[in-house]
Amino acid sequence: MARGPDGKGGGAGFSLADQLFNADTVGDLASELAGGVPGFDEQRFVSDVLAGFAERTLLARLDWMADCAEAQLPSDFNDMADCLEASLPPILDPNLRDDDFGRFIHGVHGILAVRHGLEDHRDRALDLLRAATCRFSMEFYIRPFLNRWPDETLARLENWAKDDNYHVRRLVSEGTRPKLPWARAIMLDPLVPLRFLDQLYADPTRYVTRSVANHMNDIAKFAPDVVVDRLARWQAEGRQTPAEMGWITRHALRTLVKQGNAGALELLGYRTDVPVRAALRVAPPATIGGVMALEAELTSDRDLPVIVDYVLHFHRPGGKPGRKVFKLKKAKLAEGTPLVLNRNHPLKGDATTFRLHPGPHRVELQVNGRIVAETVFDLLQSE
Repeated sequence: MARGPDGKGGGAGFSLADQLFNADTVGDLASELAGGVPGFDEQRFVSDVLAGFAERTLLARLDWMADCAEAQLPSDFNDMADCLEASLPPILDPNLRDDDFGRFIHGVHGILAVRHGLEDHRDRALDLLRAATCRFSMEFYIRPFLNRWPDETLARLENWAKDDNYHVRRLVSEGTRPKLPWARAIMLDPLVPLRFLDQLYADPTRYVTRSVANHMNDIAKFAPDVVVDRLARWQAEGRQTPAEMGWITRHALRTLVKQGNAGALELLGYRTDVPVRAALRVAPPATIGGVMALEAELTSDRDLPVIVDYVLHFHRPGGKPGRKVFKLKKAKLAEGTPLVLNRNHPLKGDATTFRLHPGPHRVELQVNGRIVAETVFDLLQSE
């Protein structure tokens, strides 16, 4: 389940905020700060922080921790930055290749860099962000600098794209994403960072290339042709391994594939003029809280690779119908041999992203971006 910045999600009673920020993690941060800040009172910090947690959400807890740390740090930013850098733990393992995000407690360093360095100490604050991102991604905290000092920050990112540490290289892509989840918007022309992606797509580290692919997927939502053309250029350049380039391409085009974008599908090797015969049915009853039993049958007169999705159109009383695309299967049709696909689609009444209402619903079968069959069914209210 997706979790928002309030830290909720993951089931009844679960709190991501409590998992990330608690007596143990706050104690760890206190011990680190004491190692870099002369006279730092660990017990006071832990007591102050925990006393303010109860009513605060995940990101608000980070701000509060920064407040409590700030109370014991030097007021001069250069001295503050020196102390914060001295308190940092060893850098994250440089031998790993992915999923080493670091610890959220070190977001405090980014918050303080923005608070006290943005206006009058830009370069020193950027130095602090570079050091801190080797322990926890500074993707949220580089963005205020992009808004306030775009040219100077882009020049710094130009250097960081060649940095020896892959966390610093990833920050160049992740921090400039136009649709970074939870993050503040940046006013930068969203196509400007493409010059960094032109270099970073060839990175040997999946943590970096995953960010590049997600960045390209963001751009695809408003400039699909730019993304398709750029990926085709990268493929032709041959600077990335074929396997990784294939992974980047598939991941970057996932939204366009769902939309049936012809250029994206063709780049992935799928014909959009699919010579396919199809049948689609939904077995009754379909009830809120139950499942939609879907069966699709495809046949073709030739061997044909296919991406099969289904599009569910939701009934909305008195409003515009909803629409959502779901993946069904990547497969290869064999000449003259039917391909039968089944899916039991859960019809959750408490889904977080949309609400189900009883009434007429429609399902479309999408093959290589083209609708080839459809059917309707009545969604019933559970008893």
